[in-house]
Amino acid sequence: MKKALIFQGGWDGHEPVQTSRRFAGLLQKHDYEVRIEDTLDCLADADKLKELDLIVSCWTMGEIDHQYVVNLSEALGTGVGLAGCHGGMCDSFRQNTEWQFITGGQWISHPGGDGIEYTVNICHGSSPITEGIADFPVCSEHYYLHVDPAIEVLATTRFPSVNYYHISNKPVDMPVAWTKYWGNGRVFYTSLGHHDDVFDRSPEAQLIMERGMLWAGEGRQYALDHKLTTERFINSAKMY
Repeated sequence: MKKALIFQGGWDGHEPVQTSRRFAGLLQKHDYEVRIEDTLDCLADADKLKELDLIVSCWTMGEIDHQYVVNLSEALGTGVGLAGCHGGMCDSFRQNTEWQFITGGQWISHPGGDGIEYTVNICHGSSPITEGIADFPVCSEHYYLHVDPAIEVLATTRFPSVNYYHISNKPVDMPVAWTKYWGNGRVFYTSLGHHDDVFDRSPEAQLIMERGMLWAGEGRQYALDHKLTTERFINSAKMY
């Protein structure tokens, strides 16, 4: 069985317990052994993290010991996957820039608050994660993010949708879901999932999350099968 770790916590408004339970159930359908932890101390042992196939972040805001991020970085480098949604991954640990480098983006605003009706536009043909999924409506927070230009964008949404100071700029297609790599590890993110019931009201959002987790969780075995090492990633220079 593949092994997954879900760490949950931070701001309760994003319902980390409910979303963690949902994601665990999705992974267990695919024969994952899933462990849910509610402290960040589960990231303290780098060697233990390297035994996992997938790590799922359900932790909004808060602070993290930088060594834990280093441990996570090293584990991902070997091929362990990372996945998450909404503020549970791209609004975690706002002061830690390495975390943001790893995940590929950082939330900065949701203009109009909750209850915004918008369309998720699928980038067709870009990934098996979105295969067969058509554009779909969502009623939730509309996430505006600062993103890594290296990400592979799977879905977008159009801004602006409500009046605010940002409307003075041109319309933009903001990434909603993406993939990227960190070393040999695969990283998946979707901005959908403000509340757990978003996945019930927009089943496409759940399917994208499920497929994204599975895609990220395949990286470790791929690295093992192809005898990929971390040698080319090692650099002792001060990065942060």
